[in-house]
Amino acid sequence: MIKGIGVDIVDLARFARQIERTPRLIPRLFAESERNLPAHSLAARFAAKEALIKALGGSVGVTWHEMEIVPDAEGNPEFVLHGGALASITARGITSLHLSMTHDAGVACAFVVAEGNA
Repeated sequence: MIKGIGVDIVDLARFARQIERTPRLIPRLFAESERNLPAHSLAARFAAKEALIKALGGSVGVTWHEMEIVPDAEGNPEFVLHGGALASITARGITSLHLSMTHDAGVACAFVVAEGNA
């Protein structure tokens, strides 16, 4: 059963300007494993985190570092959740998350589907 969906889009040029102008955004928004990626990959991960927040119905109890995006065994993106983010999906009865990310034509986009038992 689908418990929530979320989508987000990020303008790549605007995102690159933001992190160039305010470098402290990177450690504030991204887990250590994500920080050395190129700007377009960071933008896609930011969109994914925003999409997850939308799929959860809000960000109460969730922080940016608790939503980490890593490649699975096949190289596809997946969430690794910690702390409040993990507690939030557990409390909502979410048993799996599906994530798709892309970047092209000046934008990064992410889509999240949260599934759980009835």
